[in-house]
Amino acid sequence: MRVGIIGTGWIAEKAAITLQGMEKCEAYAVGSRTSEKAESFAEKWGIPKSYGSYGELIRDPEVDLVYVATPHSHHYDVTREALLSGKPCLVEKAFMANYRQAKEIVDLARERGVFLAEAIWTRYQPVVGMVRNLIAEGRIGKPQMITATLGYSMGEKPRIMRADLCGGALLDLGVYALNFVRMFTTGDVSMIDGHCVKSYTGMDLTNAITIITADGVLSNVQSSARCVGDNIGVIAGTEGNLIVDNINNPQKITVNTRDRVHVEDIQVPRQITGYEYQFYACREAIAEGLTEPREMPLDETLYIMRLMDGLRKKWGVRYPMDD
Repeated sequence: MRVGIIGTGWIAEKAAITLQGMEKCEAYAVGSRTSEKAESFAEKWGIPKSYGSYGELIRDPEVDLVYVATPHSHHYDVTREALLSGKPCLVEKAFMANYRQAKEIVDLARERGVFLAEAIWTRYQPVVGMVRNLIAEGRIGKPQMITATLGYSMGEKPRIMRADLCGGALLDLGVYALNFVRMFTTGDVSMIDGHCVKSYTGMDLTNAITIITADGVLSNVQSSARCVGDNIGVIAGTEGNLIVDNINNPQKITVNTRDRVHVEDIQVPRQITGYEYQFYACREAIAEGLTEPREMPLDETLYIMRLMDGLRKKWGVRYPMDD
């Protein structure tokens, strides 16, 4: 599968590093807004082709999958252009700026019968199935509560501080916490509420969210672009708990029984970066003629986008794309 990378930031670099170590997938082309950036990126990572515009990459007939790695504020236009050209797309999280954009893009992909996926990498990793199996086996009894935190001290990066870049912690970090809850609960959200601390630019820098799902699980999750979090996720059941060491890229699951008695530590399989699973999932789905991945259905992407829209509305965090 020949991947065309849109963008040259650090997420694009991580994708290039990942693809270098993969079999049956390769970083074939890179597109940027300038030829100089694209050529520099291609030379650094050994990518055969470079383009000084996104459109040129999209029009390359050899590109099998367009990987959109621009800031989420810029996902809509380039993804739309790619879908209109019939190109399968893997779009970085957060998928779009808001639910309206996401729904339009999903509808377009479905109308055209073109493959589309959100690159929320944690959804594709083997740890998801491992945790689900532990729960299904009754290792912790019936889940009752989930807690999760994701925090990085990110300074005043434009993509965090600026509304036109869809700033704030929610779309950048909180999306992982919401997905952590959704991955391991079986019921729809029956109640969601939250609070945030804003920047002087009006973006949420730290937030706390409470969720109750129809299966009776209460979740409290936090995300912050202002502090170093422990990044731990805990699924607490009637007979024990599971501790995931890092909800952003899990490496270890700790199983505890009643009274927090340690049972075992389970390591996840060795990985290149953790990004490889989303590329393999896309390759397999496209080969099977699917138009979305099993691991992250498009309806689930839309569900998460709707939840984030509701939280931002409550907090008064607005982007120009919301108008």
